[in-house]
Amino acid sequence: MPQLNATGPDSHNEAVLAARLALSATATGGEAMSDVEFFAWLDERRPRHRQEVRRTTFAELSGWHFAPDTGDLEHRSGRFFAVRGLHVRTDFGPVPEWGQPIIRQPEIGILGLAVREIDGMLHCLMQAKAEPGNVNGVQLSPTVQATKSNYTRVHGGSAVPYLECFREPWARGHRVLADVLQSEQGSWFFCKRNRNMVVEVGPEVEAGEDFCWLTLRQVNMLLRYENLVNMDARTVLSCLPDWQHGPGPSRALHSDVAIRNWITGQQSEREVCAELVPLREIETEGWHVGEDRIAHERGLYFSIVPVDVASDRREVASWSQPLLQPHGTGVVAMLVRMIEGVPHCLVHARVEPGYLDVIELGPTVQCTPENYAHLPASARPRFLDLVERARPEQILFDTVLSEEGGRFLDAQNRYLIVQAEGDGPDHVPDDYRWTTLRQLGELLKYSHYVNVQARTLVVALRSVPGITAALPAAAGVHAVPAAGSTGEGAERADHR
Repeated sequence: MPQLNATGPDSHNEAVLAARLALSATATGGEAMSDVEFFAWLDERRPRHRQEVRRTTFAELSGWHFAPDTGDLEHRSGRFFAVRGLHVRTDFGPVPEWGQPIIRQPEIGILGLAVREIDGMLHCLMQAKAEPGNVNGVQLSPTVQATKSNYTRVHGGSAVPYLECFREPWARGHRVLADVLQSEQGSWFFCKRNRNMVVEVGPEVEAGEDFCWLTLRQVNMLLRYENLVNMDARTVLSCLPDWQHGPGPSRALHSDVAIRNWITGQQSEREVCAELVPLREIETEGWHVGEDRIAHERGLYFSIVPVDVASDRREVASWSQPLLQPHGTGVVAMLVRMIEGVPHCLVHARVEPGYLDVIELGPTVQCTPENYAHLPASARPRFLDLVERARPEQILFDTVLSEEGGRFLDAQNRYLIVQAEGDGPDHVPDDYRWTTLRQLGELLKYSHYVNVQARTLVVALRSVPGITAALPAAAGVHAVPAAGSTGEGAERADHR
């Protein structure tokens, strides 16, 4: 007769896991690889992962073509991804209607992080991986970073190492610590999701030559280095349980129920119609297909460019593909403050045309400032001025980090955590809310609540030493929404 598993509250196990994660995040000494050894290992890996990325033309792009009936840029296998057109109508922001290219990649990939206890301390199995769009070649990625087309070997290449840890974890005696579908950039991808997994493995899993075991303290330390910890590693790390606050409720300006109610209201009240259309149809929207790029007539937003890639450390030795190349470095910032002794983050219910659920919670500021130069001053993103004029002592985190190098070319954002000046903005528009880090951690247990940029800042917030001590208290302060504020929805300009 089958034996049933217990399904009641598991707060004890959650507390034990939080304590183990906290030890890994704070302990110095006892690492499988010292900090000095890590940098020596990385320096040794970099020359072994050299790859040649050469700009080419669409006519020379091997394996890709513009479909004769739609003009969409597609792979001959019908797999991987395609560049299609998107037509958007919305009641949110200063631009009510526009067209743009967008990446359509319906298959769900795996972003998997293996963790293991070594000498009594949890370690993460990180990978040195080169992507064609990386600004610096090799970055630190999770254990597995693979699309379905890759791990089912549509390209005919070699197998993905450690994939079995994530496709059949229970059968192998592994423990799943996190497993959730999360979105990616809703301005550049249409309904794109990846499976974010953290799996605890046993001592039989060892690090291969392109892999190393690092503690959470070490990974958090490496976040301070420009373009080192890649986007896929950051999003998976954000899905780890919050070890700083542990299970159960804690004090917050808004209750968990109130936050979920606000999110549902934002999802219900915003009108967004995003429709995939043939790529050739958006040429009337200011986009033009040239020999070597798909670009906007203003020279803003982004371009789609074709590249040839040669590498001797990937599943296949050479391939061609289009990449999305943003124009300008983005600013992604979270304002933080203490409210009655508890640190809070100012999050934004962002509308992006590629989201499945209309809105996701983003950082306080998420924009590329150059994209607003042609718009009136009232369209300037809210709170950007507060971030730009922040004094050095207000900035708790400030690092330029890359976005996913498998689809984007030289895509970088300046990620900041900024202590709000004085008591911070007290009256915030209705599409913003002050939330605690614990509340964001709870939402990250579920799909499509926290966007990929905010997930990076969740990881960064957890890495700030003594964040509670770093923020001055603002006791008794209550944020009151102010409807109809100037600049409502200005971020829309970045979605074109």
